[in-house]
Amino acid sequence: MSTRIPFLKGHGTENDFVIVPDPENDIDLPPAAVAVLCDRRSGIGGDGLLHVVRSAAHPEAKAMAPEAEWFMDYRNGDGSIAEMCGNGVRVFARYLQRAGHVAEGDLAVATRGGVKTVHIAKDGDVTVGMGKALLPEGDVTVSVGERSWPARNVNMGNPHAVAFVDDLSHAGDLLSPPPFSPAAAYPDGVNVEFVVDRGPGHVALRVHERGAGETRSCGTGACAVAVAAARRDGADPAATGTPATYTVDVPGGTLVITERPDGEIEMTGPAVIVAEGEIDAEWLATATRA
Repeated sequence: MSTRIPFLKGHGTENDFVIVPDPENDIDLPPAAVAVLCDRRSGIGGDGLLHVVRSAAHPEAKAMAPEAEWFMDYRNGDGSIAEMCGNGVRVFARYLQRAGHVAEGDLAVATRGGVKTVHIAKDGDVTVGMGKALLPEGDVTVSVGERSWPARNVNMGNPHAVAFVDDLSHAGDLLSPPPFSPAAAYPDGVNVEFVVDRGPGHVALRVHERGAGETRSCGTGACAVAVAAARRDGADPAATGTPATYTVDVPGGTLVITERPDGEIEMTGPAVIVAEGEIDAEWLATATRA
């Protein structure tokens, strides 16, 4: 491993990421190293890490290489692996554009949640095709302190529990994962969204992301919330033939989510690269062993 590892820092509606370009998958990034890099006091700081690898060079993505040249090897801030991150895909695409690997227009990005279609617009916004939502059957409940709410189980390639509340403060401090039941609904944990209405087709959320805690934004969470809100409001594009669009305010900004009649969901929002530099590999090795 080189003594210096290039990195960048970026965010999508303040959901922030450490970006490690590694086209040939040469850099070893065990969970402990990712956690150190994402630590906001002793590391670079981020809700997660985007490991940028060519699909053909990664064993989990080789099968997707004919469709997508680049694989987003996404890790949560605690070092655990996640299937998908909507804000992360937008920032990933912005990095590819900045590095000269892609231009404005359409591209495909491989993820553990499948190949995602991305459009980089001239105005700077990035739209991601997030796939279709799955709505598993069964009642789910989430709790904070003495309060509890029914939640909609929505899977966007990763699991979500969406609870509509009267006030976002009812979510509490979100320092620890909100309890949910039944446990069998989410054997590997869950992202929990607390949602309030702002107006017709307009909601706001706070989210506890599995493996990261409360974050300023969650792209898959915003999509799950839009789908849950549409069904609550009696809108099902597959049945009506009319797209359903929701503006979703997150603590770090605003995303626009559209569910099409074919079930495909599109998310549009900003993606920004704010810094780049080098990681001292010796420091990282020492910090990882500590």
